[in-house]
Amino acid sequence: MTAAAGAPPDDPTPWYRRPMTWTWAATGAVLVLYTVLAWQRRWMSDDGLLVLRTVRQILAGNGPVFNVDERVEASTSPLWTWLLAGVGTIPGPPLEWVAVSTGLLCAVGGLFFGLDGARRLYSGPVAPAGALIVCALPPFRDFATSGLETGLVFLWLGLSWWLLVRGKTPIATSIVLGLGPLVRPDLALFSVIGFIALVLLLRPRWLAALGWLGAGIAIPLAYQAFRMGYYGLLTPNTALAKEAANSDWPRGFAYLTDLISPYVLWIPLLLLVIAAILTRRSRILLLTPLAGALLLALYVVRVGGDFMHGRMLLPALFVLLLPVMAIPLTQKTIALAAGVAAWAVVAGGWLRVPYENAHQAVSVTDERGYWSWATGHEHPVLATDYLGQDVTRRAVEAVEGTKQPAVVVYSYGDVKKWFRFPTTRPYVTMAADSMGAISNVVSPDVRIHDGYGLASDLAAHSSAIPNGRPGHSKWLVGAWEVAEAGYGDYATDGEIRMFQPTEIDAARQALRCPDVREVLASTREPLTWSRFIDNFTGAPHRTEIRFARDPLAAASCAPAK
Repeated sequence: MTAAAGAPPDDPTPWYRRPMTWTWAATGAVLVLYTVLAWQRRWMSDDGLLVLRTVRQILAGNGPVFNVDERVEASTSPLWTWLLAGVGTIPGPPLEWVAVSTGLLCAVGGLFFGLDGARRLYSGPVAPAGALIVCALPPFRDFATSGLETGLVFLWLGLSWWLLVRGKTPIATSIVLGLGPLVRPDLALFSVIGFIALVLLLRPRWLAALGWLGAGIAIPLAYQAFRMGYYGLLTPNTALAKEAANSDWPRGFAYLTDLISPYVLWIPLLLLVIAAILTRRSRILLLTPLAGALLLALYVVRVGGDFMHGRMLLPALFVLLLPVMAIPLTQKTIALAAGVAAWAVVAGGWLRVPYENAHQAVSVTDERGYWSWATGHEHPVLATDYLGQDVTRRAVEAVEGTKQPAVVVYSYGDVKKWFRFPTTRPYVTMAADSMGAISNVVSPDVRIHDGYGLASDLAAHSSAIPNGRPGHSKWLVGAWEVAEAGYGDYATDGEIRMFQPTEIDAARQALRCPDVREVLASTREPLTWSRFIDNFTGAPHRTEIRFARDPLAAASCAPAK
């Protein structure tokens, strides 16, 4: 039987001599390697559990809130929150495992799109050189799970890059690029760079470009309108808590050095830069990740970094690696690829931060290492795993031991324990510290407010502590919670006085200040149509409100300096 007319003849080359076979084999091997390495470091961070509290409230029918009847956006990534809420409707494993596995799948998917986008950029066989950096660096492995949105960040960045390289679906590409600020607000920087690259690559007429722009901004604009009307702010509450608009360049550069120096990261990056120069592909597609990575890194450095080792710089590094996730195998580049592979073996096996086993909870931290040690679990995933830490267990016991409504506050003085203050509210209010695990173990009806302000409308609008820990620069003392939800100045546990009456009275006076009243009204009054409109129109001013964390200073109603 003869072949059909016009059909290409069968390739007589054995499969093991076909370059693309080895390209796909190497790609698959790297994806499997990353999956295995990340799974070996699986865990759920306390901050990841904060997200799950909101997810549980959504699934319970209480809306996207952290506490019932308090509209506070305690999650930085709306898309990650709603993705988990959607997946969480499927019966099966606990929500913690849903978050861990979903994050890992997203991270591996992002690496795949990054690799395939680089493969499409070149012709001929390629080696996954840049992807080896992702496999080798501990932060890339740690935050593939963790319950945070990092895996989704990788997926969005990889998919955006893949669509730009293909260059065939401009509207779909625009829509995906527009999702950036819903993945993380700072990713809007890459959304802008990506859209500019799309226009430069395809050179559309201006009407078509406006259509693409409209498709890209429709979803984020719709959500922004919802955020302003529902939460009453321009940004997530977490951005206020961390003062994401402030500058701290020295600490930010120290955070950058904390990622580069321990792994001698400049060596593989230099080798890959040389490889990119030698390949001489599309300047636009090479410069787009470079510009995006620079902007993302500069933003992180500007705000002073973070307390989790490497986490906030991973998106910038991932973007920088996109055009060199895979590089062509030629006589000019084979030595460079071998050099990156050698570095990856050394870095993955031996290079670590100097504080890896210090188990510190100050400054920049090996967050996974700390919680594995503190909980006594190598892989702390379930919220109940965190009960292995004394602080978390005692906090949960304090709430469960509270048989009637009260304000539960921890004493950091000579007597370190939880005390209860009387309240007129029909529920328990807790002034907590690290509250991710606590909030997922206790009843969703318990109102949990953290002094850091991540889930507290009051603390988020308070003034920051000068030179405070990155990401934890605010701390509102429990006297505010007693003043807002309780009465009297004695704890009912043996009539203990934790705070001076003048301090609580000053906090009560501050709570009557117009700006503070407006903040609480925007989050706690019933969401009528008029409240939505007031929230929407007042969001710009409300986002700027700051009051002194010291009740005595806040009582004057003067804005914090």
